[in-house]
Amino acid sequence: MNRHAIYVALQIGGWLLYALVQIATSYMASDGITPKRIIFLLVEAFLCLIATHGFRIILIRWKWLYLPMHKLIPRVFVAVFSMGLMVYFLRIPVNLMLGRLFNPSTAFDIQQILGQSSFYFILFFLWTVFYFTHHYFDRYNKSLKYEASMIGIELNNLKSQLNPHFIFNALNSIRALVDENPKKSKQAINQLSNILRNSLATEKKGLTKFEDELKIVKDYLGLESIRFEERLKTEFDIHPDSQQFLVPPLMIQTLVENGIKHGISKLTQGGIIQLKTDVVNHQLRIHIRNSGHMVNGVKRSQSGLGLKNTVQRLKLIYGDDASFKIVNENNNFVLTELVIPQNNSHESINRR
Repeated sequence: MNRHAIYVALQIGGWLLYALVQIATSYMASDGITPKRIIFLLVEAFLCLIATHGFRIILIRWKWLYLPMHKLIPRVFVAVFSMGLMVYFLRIPVNLMLGRLFNPSTAFDIQQILGQSSFYFILFFLWTVFYFTHHYFDRYNKSLKYEASMIGIELNNLKSQLNPHFIFNALNSIRALVDENPKKSKQAINQLSNILRNSLATEKKGLTKFEDELKIVKDYLGLESIRFEERLKTEFDIHPDSQQFLVPPLMIQTLVENGIKHGISKLTQGGIIQLKTDVVNHQLRIHIRNSGHMVNGVKRSQSGLGLKNTVQRLKLIYGDDASFKIVNENNNFVLTELVIPQNNSHESINRR
């Protein structure tokens, strides 16, 4: 079951259990219970379900789940007390429709209002405590899963992103430049150093700034351009608002490397790597185009290790809010599309 289905099941089951307890209590207290009284208690439970569901929508939409305690507590108390009053006054027309199960003249007595509303206040407060506790453990478990996954991802980076073959090629390219172009060889050493430093820091980061990731991509492409020379051309079209986003470190670099390794390197004449970003509906859309072609949806000689890591990391960090796909755009280009949401809640991954 997904999270939404679990929530619906708990909501319906919990409030139905509450109604059954109320019915059983009323039956034992008065040696019997009328059908109208049963209907009234079921409707009361339904009103509580609607109230708590509406409160959950507010918690998510207004991002109360991520507020500090000194801001959260007063908001919760006001909301819970308001819910108690709302359910209390909604009971009155239900009572009248069912034939006055209690005296409506006493319904507006201040002591009656405060007494019954206090009962609902406690009920909704317990619901809130349970909901926040569940949300806390859910985030904690996600953080633990991400931390454990990062260990495996870091090992995979040595194989797929910064493998010995890549380092060997980079060092050979730099060695060839030392005598021929010392200035460019120094620049290449700095680029390789930046990539290695960022790789070693990966396990300490959950998310990184897009601009920092872009620098690594440019350093990587700078090194590869030494090896491929005129066979590798690069194009960038970066939306200014992209800088507002946080992205998983080395993810874009992995996808760019994938395009070179399984696309351009297979072509005698070489090709182009295009990196384009756009911001639509608070989502960062990253398009990576590379010369090449996938056969039956799979690139030739592709282990799929880096792509599996990409899918796994996106799922752990963003759930279903992010998306990833690779398709043949035409006979000459392969398009890799990555969509990442802008949501402050994901920043909590960086604060483990």
